[in-house]
Amino acid sequence: MIRNLFSSRPDHPLGDPKELKRVIAELPIDNAFKSVDEVAGWFDSLQHADDFRVDHYFEVVQQLDDAAQSHLRRLARDYLHSPRLSKTEERRLWAANYDYLEGVAGLYAHCIERAMQNPKDKGSEILKPSLPLVAARLLAARATQLKWVEYRYGPASGDLWQALGRDYLAAESARYAQKPLQLYPNQPGVSSVMQQYLQALVLHSSSMDSLMPLEIELADRLIGHYLPSFIFSADCRPDSVYWVDAASGSPPARLARHPGQPTPTLRFFSPGAAPQALNELIHTVERGEVPGNLNLGGQYPAKVVLPVLRHLAMYWAPQPPLREHQRHAVKTRIAVLHGFDDSFTVFAGEVARLGKERNAESWVVENVSLGGFGAGIDDLRGDWLKVGALLSMQPEGGDNWVLGAVRRYSKDSDVHANVGIQSLSRQAQSVELRPRTSGISVMNGIPGIWMREGNAPGEARLVLPPASFDLRESLEFSHDERNYLLTPIALEESGSDYEIARYREHVAD
Repeated sequence: MIRNLFSSRPDHPLGDPKELKRVIAELPIDNAFKSVDEVAGWFDSLQHADDFRVDHYFEVVQQLDDAAQSHLRRLARDYLHSPRLSKTEERRLWAANYDYLEGVAGLYAHCIERAMQNPKDKGSEILKPSLPLVAARLLAARATQLKWVEYRYGPASGDLWQALGRDYLAAESARYAQKPLQLYPNQPGVSSVMQQYLQALVLHSSSMDSLMPLEIELADRLIGHYLPSFIFSADCRPDSVYWVDAASGSPPARLARHPGQPTPTLRFFSPGAAPQALNELIHTVERGEVPGNLNLGGQYPAKVVLPVLRHLAMYWAPQPPLREHQRHAVKTRIAVLHGFDDSFTVFAGEVARLGKERNAESWVVENVSLGGFGAGIDDLRGDWLKVGALLSMQPEGGDNWVLGAVRRYSKDSDVHANVGIQSLSRQAQSVELRPRTSGISVMNGIPGIWMREGNAPGEARLVLPPASFDLRESLEFSHDERNYLLTPIALEESGSDYEIARYREHVAD
């Protein structure tokens, strides 16, 4: 609540407490984008409003920031849960959130800078007890910026890492980095400057490039849940796993790469007791139970949460996950088609007849292994490329096609990216499947891609259109004068336009 201490009112509309109250009250309740945009506009107007006393300045920024929080959560939900955002709408939502965070971080940083420059000023003395909150909100905004960068698989700039480290070190030097506080009204739990910095470090260290945006959000929530178990220190302990030079502008790294010459700004961290607690949670969720005290920002089924838990368990282990197959450097091009429909056409042998090769993209393969390969993309097109995307690929000069899926995705810029691709099948075959209910075969066909190798004995795996798998429904198809009956076992994976299912395979000659 703003104090009635405006002895010399600033030459700014929000210098009047009544006007600030009116502005906040009139933010549109039913239009989150407009509300965030209006608050961001006021932030712009405050950038050079230095005739405010610094404690009043902070109170204005704080109240605007508080008022925007529910609208920011709504925009984040729209970004993460809308099934088919256009590229334009995706960029619009992303920019609204990222630009807001950039603006509010700049204003909180300005509060601290003014208070440090004039410590004897009356406003600075009044603000002094609130500096831990100012700094914690500043670090929280920077850490959330990092999360939004991860949503788009882009590299976080050196400037962002520099700002995170600089602001943390400043709070540490002022001796309030570990002061516990409530970050926002009605937000459960306590935090601190150190915890906000550590959350950003752990998020980056947990390899978000193989998760979907919603999974990244869940990972960030889980990191926040287990953060008190992590150990953060200026000393390299026997159990330290990661390190960062907070002054360098570089992201954290595993201790497999030693930092070299010790400096006062080196910091080390490890998961501490978090892996054990995480494994206990995994066992609970494997039984289909997601504990109610786990704040994930919403209600999610076990099948959505479990892959994220297992991913974090892998990257919080004392030893990094080892590659299953050795990689070999190469340089060759592949033609790439994407999506279930194009892949079905490919493995039905219809690519040439339908002229699909004209739509194929050309990627550069940079390394290969038995499990897949890594590729560079120099001309990003459209908005389809994401973790889990289904691909059909043909090596340059070859006539065979490989079915695969994107497992890692990171962007160097808006036009260049690197992807890690898992080979799903080198012997795929498109088939027409017929549902078989109560022993009676029906005529409505389902297109499927039969992956003919890498299956357990007596089993078959098929790629199907979305929502085609039914645990109560058997399928049948014919191939090479043989009839196949498939009884369902489990749904293995779901993508944006496909699903992969396992079946028990019965062959009738």
